[in-house]
Amino acid sequence: MERRDLMKYVDHTLLKAFATWEDIQLLCDEAVQYDAASVCVPPCYIKRIHDKYREKLNICTVVGFPLGYSSTEAKKTECLQAIKDGADEIDMVINISDVKNKEYKKVEEEIALLKNTVGDKILKVIIETCYLDEEEKTAMCCAVTNAGADYIKTSTGFGSSGATIEDIRLFKKHIGENVKIKAAGGIRTIEDLEAFISEGCSRIGTSSAVKLINGDSSKE
Repeated sequence: MERRDLMKYVDHTLLKAFATWEDIQLLCDEAVQYDAASVCVPPCYIKRIHDKYREKLNICTVVGFPLGYSSTEAKKTECLQAIKDGADEIDMVINISDVKNKEYKKVEEEIALLKNTVGDKILKVIIETCYLDEEEKTAMCCAVTNAGADYIKTSTGFGSSGATIEDIRLFKKHIGENVKIKAAGGIRTIEDLEAFISEGCSRIGTSSAVKLINGDSSKE
């Protein structure tokens, strides 16, 4: 695969708290130029991006981000506002406390409610693998599948670590056939991109892809 072709897998991402409109426009311009799968941006920028770029971009945003412990109703409201503003995809964070309390059915019900809320828009479920053991990760694969979400996603990028190949392989064993995989967090080399795609990830969340494709391997 040519380096530039890797961008079709990438959610070109900027979720830093201090991201300016100038920063976001650069991200969007790069996404258009390199034909990224989407831009993943803070909710406050969705409408401005939609108004400026219209059909040129697939807009992804985050809900319950980055800790996941806001109420289900709050997450639902975030989803509705994001879609109203022009979002095409939602990356939600599960309630990790519920997972740790072994309330797996409660997590599944929240995911199902949010999938029903977004309808035909794409829902990706961030389970923040760095905080979960194997049993919990497996339970989340089942919850995401049963709830009808479109993707399971490894990480927010704000946790103690990001995506690993081992977790992708675990996902593949336990998700349903209609669930896709997004790897995110700590993906900073061209080899990382290629490895996760070769393992079956349909999306990669990173802000580094354009630099890597252009041969810049420096850290962010």
